[in-house]
Amino acid sequence: MPSEFDKPYDPKTVEPEIYKKWEESGFFNPDNLPGERKETFTIAIPPPNVTGVLHMGHALNNTIQDILIRKKRMEGYKTLWIPGTDHAGIATQNAVEKELKKEGKTRHDLGREKFLERVWGWREKYGNIILDQTKRLGASVDWSRTRFTMDPEYVKAVETAFLHYQKKGWIYQGERVVNWCVRCQTSLSDLELEYKEEKGKLWYIKYPIKNSKDFIIVATTRPETMLGDMAVAVNPKDARYKKLAGKTVLLPIQNREIPIIEDRKIEMEFGTGAVKVTPNHDAADEAMAIDHKLPFLQIINENARMTGAAGKEFAGLKVKEAREKIIAKLEELDLIEKVEDYAHNIAVCSRCGNTIEPLRSKQWFLKMKKLAKLAIEDIKSGKIKFHPKNFEKIYFDWLENIRDWCISRQIWWGHKIPIDGVDDVLDTWFSSALWPFAILGWPEKTKDLEIYYPTQVLSTARDIINLWVARMIFSSEELLGKKPFTDVIIHATILAKSGARMSKSLGTGVDPMDLVEKYGADATRFGLIWQAMGGQDIRWAEEHVFAGKKFANKIWNASRFVLEKTGGVKIPDKFPESEIIKKLNETSKKVDTSIEKYEFGQALHELYEFFWHEFCDKYLEEVKKDNSEETRATLLFVLTNSLKLLHPFMPHITEKIWEHIPKTNEEKLLIIEEWPQA
Repeated sequence: MPSEFDKPYDPKTVEPEIYKKWEESGFFNPDNLPGERKETFTIAIPPPNVTGVLHMGHALNNTIQDILIRKKRMEGYKTLWIPGTDHAGIATQNAVEKELKKEGKTRHDLGREKFLERVWGWREKYGNIILDQTKRLGASVDWSRTRFTMDPEYVKAVETAFLHYQKKGWIYQGERVVNWCVRCQTSLSDLELEYKEEKGKLWYIKYPIKNSKDFIIVATTRPETMLGDMAVAVNPKDARYKKLAGKTVLLPIQNREIPIIEDRKIEMEFGTGAVKVTPNHDAADEAMAIDHKLPFLQIINENARMTGAAGKEFAGLKVKEAREKIIAKLEELDLIEKVEDYAHNIAVCSRCGNTIEPLRSKQWFLKMKKLAKLAIEDIKSGKIKFHPKNFEKIYFDWLENIRDWCISRQIWWGHKIPIDGVDDVLDTWFSSALWPFAILGWPEKTKDLEIYYPTQVLSTARDIINLWVARMIFSSEELLGKKPFTDVIIHATILAKSGARMSKSLGTGVDPMDLVEKYGADATRFGLIWQAMGGQDIRWAEEHVFAGKKFANKIWNASRFVLEKTGGVKIPDKFPESEIIKKLNETSKKVDTSIEKYEFGQALHELYEFFWHEFCDKYLEEVKKDNSEETRATLLFVLTNSLKLLHPFMPHITEKIWEHIPKTNEEKLLIIEEWPQA
């Protein structure tokens, strides 16, 4: 019996040693796997931002993918799991600009070329942190194929895709209301916003009707935008305003004449049922203006200051200053009917947290009508399946009501739009949409692309179903004529114990690296998967990681007992039927079925129940004094097969124990052993 079994299991010593052994074996690379492996199984790891560090969602998702890859590798598949990082345009630019700010500089002080040199330097220094943390979790990815979305080959893929769309006439430049981040000075897509509740006010403002002493009252949370109103809209079904439709009102303060129009999209229940229409500063109002042929007037600029069109009295003021002055003016004119407290969600930039200013801007767009149809058809036809299926609704809701995609960003870090004289870069998600095939060498006809594409499984979070999943599907269908993957796993969202989202600033965030340091990677993986039991939200409980550590100790101690008892025993090809073999077979079948159905928590629960209770608590106790050849062979057989079944979930400890299992080939690692057949 090796002396290391005399000591308690120590993940801090074992896990780095075992991971190094795997890397040196070369078996993460499918080209080095033994035997003839005809069937492939490929996963493209969702590329984390180059700015990022591993969070709990990453840890759960990487563990799920590693379970699948390890099982398929043991089943004889040619498995490829490709890692990489995303250049994360806005997030990375923000990170570098924060560094410059500490030096009292801005990117404009450096100029574009020098600033980009600074970003590349930052990426060299910090860009691999998250990949190194992924290694610590035990991920068996092929590091030799690591990709970055700003690699020269990837840049070529992005340019090829853009030119393909341009040649088809699907890319155009136009003016439209976009989500403008005043801090980042760029447009953002609807999907790049976050929302926070603001306790504000709802102002009820009287708009005088021309040639009358009457008013129509409009409710708004943003009185400063009224200076850009081009109409007041009511629902044609609203009996309150039947006599007013078609009449003209005098816009307060501006004294400009604007019409009262009817539109079926107006919600009669909001405020008074009459709404102001500000085409340049609200996407819904813009659509109404186009339908009703209303003029456009920009009264807020890209720096969130009032323009000259807002009037001399307000030009140059910040939005908040203008609001206060307008309210004072309306009160002076006795045009405020009432003011109510009103809590509502406001959009903020997901990268810098600043409030978004909707405004009309000249941008580059990709026509989405035909691309959306491709993405819809792949799911409706069953070519691609969501797990759980109910997430199809989020997907369809967006694609069936899609607007053309604003693909331009007014930042410096990213893929430059390949048109002469254009300084804008492409939306980061434009390049991410090519990920599963660009990382395999597209647009070149590479061997990897031929062998490993399409991929099989995508595992990701629900908040990027539309940002990323849908876009990968239509990009692959349009550019390669193939689906990018077969199954989409939407993994659970990990919440704080209270049920709220984890927050570092509130002290409710959990760093998975702290858990790895405290309990070990295998225990952390155990705690993550143990709680993933089908519900889409996990209220995080650290005690399950502690339970994972105890389970690792149980495996270690049980293995020591079996190896002490079975020295020199060889496992026969056949066994007489026994209760423990029967239970092992049942467990093997259940684990197989659960993993194939992507019910990872269920599979782990089955394994835990069998190993701890059936094998350790019952069988080991029963045979403590039984030294017959049959019993000793059975012990070794059950242990070896248990280690194989446990390996995808807790790979380090199982691989370490495997070193001491009697084998025909002493060099054979558990990572490439055959998966148990019931």
